[in-house]
Amino acid sequence: MNTKSQIHVVWLKRDLRLHDNEAIFNALKTGKQLLLLYSFEPKLVNDPHYSQRHWDFIKQSLVDLNNELTAYNSKVLVVQSDIISVINQLLSQYNIADIYSHQETGLLVTYERDKSFKRFCKNNLITWHEVINNGVYRGLENRDTWVELCNQFYEKEPLDFKPNDNQLLSVEAISTLETNFNIPSLETSENSPFQKGGRTMGLKYLNSFFKDRYVNYMSNISKPELSRKGCSRISPYIAWGNLSVREVYHQVFHLKAKSKHKKPLEAFMSRLRWQAHFVQKFEMEHTMEEASINKGFHKLKKGISEDFQIAWKTGQTGYPLIDAGMRCLNETGYLNFRMRALVVSFFTHNLWQPWQNATTHLSQMFLDFEPGIHFPQLQMQAGETGINILRVYNPIKNSLEHDPEAKFIKKWVPELENLEIPFVHQPFLMTDMDQQFNNFKLGEDYPYPIVDMENSRKKATDTLWGMRKNPLVVSEKLRILRKHTNSKKT
Repeated sequence: MNTKSQIHVVWLKRDLRLHDNEAIFNALKTGKQLLLLYSFEPKLVNDPHYSQRHWDFIKQSLVDLNNELTAYNSKVLVVQSDIISVINQLLSQYNIADIYSHQETGLLVTYERDKSFKRFCKNNLITWHEVINNGVYRGLENRDTWVELCNQFYEKEPLDFKPNDNQLLSVEAISTLETNFNIPSLETSENSPFQKGGRTMGLKYLNSFFKDRYVNYMSNISKPELSRKGCSRISPYIAWGNLSVREVYHQVFHLKAKSKHKKPLEAFMSRLRWQAHFVQKFEMEHTMEEASINKGFHKLKKGISEDFQIAWKTGQTGYPLIDAGMRCLNETGYLNFRMRALVVSFFTHNLWQPWQNATTHLSQMFLDFEPGIHFPQLQMQAGETGINILRVYNPIKNSLEHDPEAKFIKKWVPELENLEIPFVHQPFLMTDMDQQFNNFKLGEDYPYPIVDMENSRKKATDTLWGMRKNPLVVSEKLRILRKHTNSKKT
């Protein structure tokens, strides 16, 4: 006779929150006892797209979740193992007929894992309930109905977290379960330069943005230094699921109704929807992780220079804004959108390196790494979609326009901080006499530019514009437009 208790399991992935979490909400609706589970899966931990800053952010998020769950005498079962082994072990203790999670638009490694997990559930008579995440829908052939579906998703009120008394598996029961697993430490450094994970911190950033910082959103969004405070800074909390896009969208909507500063809020709302648009694109065409979405650009061959790539990664290219941006990203995990576009443009156009060679360094450095944003944006900035305007950003022009007093550059490239501002932007213009007067030596104190800006720009634009006339690029452009835009409006 089977005497094992029945429980439902919520498998947490990139949805590290209790509130407006549809997987948890649906599981609680059943009235069955519930276990919240997170697994540090070796395949993901060892995947080159991730780095320690990501796992620390997740650990901090789990600690925050457990603090919130203290009021319910529960916690998340956090283990280190592949998910199938975890569920197999749980099955020896409990009857599990239903598992809940969100649909993850992730890397190829998570896609393959989910396919294996689906087969495992079927073989073990387990129903795996996957729910929509942030307005991204699986199985769409085109975008003709996506806007309406997305609108319906965002119009719904965010979901509450209201478990029944003792519905969540108790701390004591989970502690007993832990004896059967490899339990990772959730301790992280208190002195890291990165934003701390967890819903509590995410709400602090969001509330301070809505209190007063949003007023300067539009004027500061493109400034490399001012954007660090002028932007919301909630992207890591969206990427790892501490906050849902829907709950943020609702807060903006209500604030806009009573605010005198409606335009910056409208701009912010449009970027929330922009997030869903790009993740939906990746959901519908996951091969973008490894190859250009426009197959016509598969013929584009670029030579690989290890020296160029190392100089770019370490901020030693001889172009101060590029170097400041890369050093800032490496140190803090954050750059604003314009700076991200700028460093990718420089890598793919001026250095003429394949965008694929930038993927893992950038994903490891971006604290808010979101695959559905990462790969479409890399390809767009590299000019290999065939549908977007070709943008080759000029780092000197951007430096003069968006960091005129060179505050950002001086902060991150301190070897230039004592130079006059014109030379901070363009140190390579210094004559021998200028260098002598400033006790500064180009090539020693700071590198010469590793490429010529104009020649490299011309090579990139001539090549890419020429390829856009190729019949395969053109036919792929039409295919992409049919698949990823509303054909009724195109």
